[in-house]
Amino acid sequence: MQTQKNIRNFAIISHIDHGKSTLADRFLEITKTVEKNKMKAQMLDQMDLEREKGITIKLQPVRMEYKIKNPTFNFEHFTLNLIDTPGHVDFTYEVSRSLSAVEGAILLVDATQGIQAQTIFNLDMALNENLKIIPVVNKIDLPNARIDEIVKDTANLLAEDIGQVEKISAKTGQGVEKIIERIIKDVPPPEDNLQKPLRALIFDSFFDPYKGVIAYARIVDGFLEKGDKILFMATGEQGEVLDLGIFTPEMKSKDNLFAGEIGWVATGIKEIEKCRVGDTIASLKLKVESEKLKVIENKKSELKPLSGYKEPKPMVYASFYLAEEKNFNVLATALKKLKLNDAALTYQGESSNALGQGFRIGFLGLLHLEIISERLKREYNLDLIITSPSVSYKVNLKNQKTISIYSPSDLPDRSKILTVEEPWVKLDIICPKSYLGSVMELLKNYDGVWKDTQYINPERIILKYEAPLSMIIVDFYDQLKSVSSGFASMSYNLIGFRVSDLVKLNILIAGEKAEAFSKIVSRKRAYQEGKSVLHQLKKALPRQNFAIALQAALEEKIIARENISAFRKDVTAGLYGGDYSRKRKLLEKQKKGKKRMKKMGQVDIPTEAFLAVLRKK
Repeated sequence: MQTQKNIRNFAIISHIDHGKSTLADRFLEITKTVEKNKMKAQMLDQMDLEREKGITIKLQPVRMEYKIKNPTFNFEHFTLNLIDTPGHVDFTYEVSRSLSAVEGAILLVDATQGIQAQTIFNLDMALNENLKIIPVVNKIDLPNARIDEIVKDTANLLAEDIGQVEKISAKTGQGVEKIIERIIKDVPPPEDNLQKPLRALIFDSFFDPYKGVIAYARIVDGFLEKGDKILFMATGEQGEVLDLGIFTPEMKSKDNLFAGEIGWVATGIKEIEKCRVGDTIASLKLKVESEKLKVIENKKSELKPLSGYKEPKPMVYASFYLAEEKNFNVLATALKKLKLNDAALTYQGESSNALGQGFRIGFLGLLHLEIISERLKREYNLDLIITSPSVSYKVNLKNQKTISIYSPSDLPDRSKILTVEEPWVKLDIICPKSYLGSVMELLKNYDGVWKDTQYINPERIILKYEAPLSMIIVDFYDQLKSVSSGFASMSYNLIGFRVSDLVKLNILIAGEKAEAFSKIVSRKRAYQEGKSVLHQLKKALPRQNFAIALQAALEEKIIARENISAFRKDVTAGLYGGDYSRKRKLLEKQKKGKKRMKKMGQVDIPTEAFLAVLRKK
């Protein structure tokens, strides 16, 4: 039987691109979890998108076995359960779920970039879970590494001695084995809860057409075996353990899972919504005699579910419609399956006169939106129309009612509105002191309100601002990287709603309103936003045989315009010599034809145009 004293559960947390996946690769090599001839870079990143973008999107657990030679330890053989986590601010919810399933965390800091905004944010979450933190400075092999400076900053951040900060190169493997020994020494083992009734925390899941919902679970109390009848305490759904096992990193079947272990459970449940991330799995002993059943049910009713996770709040909303003639249920089914292992994804059906049936979908940020759209395209072969991203607004009406809206089309008539409130965020920006002026000027342009300035060291600062969420979700991060030469980083948290002077910006293409491009914007930025959308459309829309007028309108008043010129065919090319009136006659005929075509012609908007406006490229 597996003993808890030789199990260590831990996660790797850091800012994006600080080397989490590379460090995980070295762990897999050192513990010989994956054979050398099967190893590849970013081994735990299972999705093609993760490899293409070079980032971790989904948390990924793996079980490693390690034999330690140090005689000071009582146990020679240790089981290490690692959960690799994302670093981007949009996937913070993935990190929070991982931290709830472990006892320790490696805080990874890049020796060239230093402490970044998401480093601090992830550290705060780990400390809130009372995890043991092992500070590690990575990339010490690089010529521009500032090892002593970053080690000192990291030690100050944790209020620890400099000697407690490990220095490694995940790329070359230098110092990595020492990290494993630190994990075994410092991270506490799971509590010995084998004799308690079964409780397991679901921290992720996906759907298998044959085995139903596959739940990723941390066994907190008791043990689980194949054939066990189980209960999901939040939904009341019952299931049976068809199969279970561990991650090596492939899914490997096992006869049982004991308290302290991390693994997967095939539940047999076909209805995705009945197995939620954050739910508690409990045992349901249906094989006992009927007269004993009541006693067991009473005991089980005293069993409290494990504390799950706070429901993630969507930050950004966009509507998805099918660009081609396909059954609406295809998109509905695809979203339902994606929702299973992405608890932060929310969606609700809606319809549009121009675009048909679709879904209004809530995301944690723009990268989250882009990843979901790419997965729908690749995994489900869907061609999508995506509306401009927006945030949720609270509209206070003159009849004393307050409504929440998620898209410009929901905004009531101006005559009925008393005030409109939009979400604001607390924004933390870390950058070198030399870029303080340019970053503050950028924030001024984005309606940011300064709150505080703190120093990490004499050369690096933390700027604390408050700003409208709508101003920072689209291109603020790119602009921040531009004005800081790539040295600044940011993280943000929702702090509430505030009254703003907001209006609906309509976009007209060839005189027709294009609802997909409509926006709710600040009145003082309406012209700038309108020009920006029209500029992107002019580049993205294909030319036609007639001129296309692109217009931005504010409360029925045109405030900006762009024109896409028509293709021109030289109708006089076949004429040689003769009177000019012959050429003029042909040109006049062409002019009348284009005028008639302009009245009757329709502009076909390709999917690329929607994505171009969305990404502002």
